[in-house]
Amino acid sequence: MDFERYQRQISHPKIGVNGQQQLLDAKVLVVGAGGLGCPVMQYLTAAGVGKIGVVDGDVVSKSNLPRQILFTELDLGKLKVSCAEKYLKWLNADIEVVPFPVFMNNKNAFNILSDYDVIVDCTDDFATRYLLNDACVLLEKPLVYGAIYLDQGQVAVFNCKLENKFSSNYRDIYPNPPTKNEVPTCEELGVMGVLPGTIGLFQANEVLKVITKAENILADKFLVFNMSTYSSNTFDVIKNSSTIIPSSQSEFEKFDYISFCGRVAMEPANSI
Repeated sequence: MDFERYQRQISHPKIGVNGQQQLLDAKVLVVGAGGLGCPVMQYLTAAGVGKIGVVDGDVVSKSNLPRQILFTELDLGKLKVSCAEKYLKWLNADIEVVPFPVFMNNKNAFNILSDYDVIVDCTDDFATRYLLNDACVLLEKPLVYGAIYLDQGQVAVFNCKLENKFSSNYRDIYPNPPTKNEVPTCEELGVMGVLPGTIGLFQANEVLKVITKAENILADKFLVFNMSTYSSNTFDVIKNSSTIIPSSQSEFEKFDYISFCGRVAMEPANSI
C-alpha cells in the first residue's frame, strides 16, 4: 500500500488502513464513458480502487468535449475506452484498467459483469438501464445508478445487500419504460457539462461507500438533485413484490430489451 499517496484517506476516521485496503481490493465496472462515467472513473482511480473496467463502444467526438472531461481534441475519433485507460493509468499507475470496446447487451452482459464487485450505470439509454438492472439482480451485484434530465440528476444504489436481503432495484421505481419518444435524450434537450459532472461525483461517492460498507448508502433511497437551485430531495423506495425480472440467465438472454423500451431497431447504448 502506498501510504504517502493515500495518507489523507487513511487518516479519515471512516476509512483508515482497512478501508483503503478494501478500495485497493475492489473491482468496479463503469458502463458508459461519457459525462457521468468520466468523473466516476477519475475519482475511483484517484481513490485507489484496484481494478476498474470500462464498457463503451463509442469514439470521442467534438460534441463530447464540454462534459466528458477525460478526453481532449487529440482524442477525436479514438475509442473512448482506450483513451480512458491511458489517462487513468497516468493518474494512478498502480491500478488496473480493463477496457471493453463494446456496447453492453444481453449476450455479453454476464461475461463482463461477473468479475466485478460493483457496477456503475453511466448510460443514457433505457434499454441498457433495464438490462443492467436485471443482470445485477440475477448476479446479486450492487448497481450504482445515475441519470440526468435538463437541470436535474438522479442517484440511487440498487440491489445492495443489506443484512440478509437485497435493496430495491430500478424496476421497483420504473416497472415499465417510458413510451417511445416520451423522454427526449440529452442530445435532443441539451446538457451543461457541470450537471453530469456533479451527478458522476455523487455516483463515485456511493461506490466508495458501498466498498467500504459505510453508513447511509442510497439503498432503498432515490436522490433527486436540482443543479439550478441546489435543492435536493431523497425519497424512500419500497421493494415491489410484483416486480417482474427474468428469472435465469437463459431467460435474460432471450429478453428483447430493445422492443421492451419501444425501439424498433438496434441502436448502440449512448453514454451521456
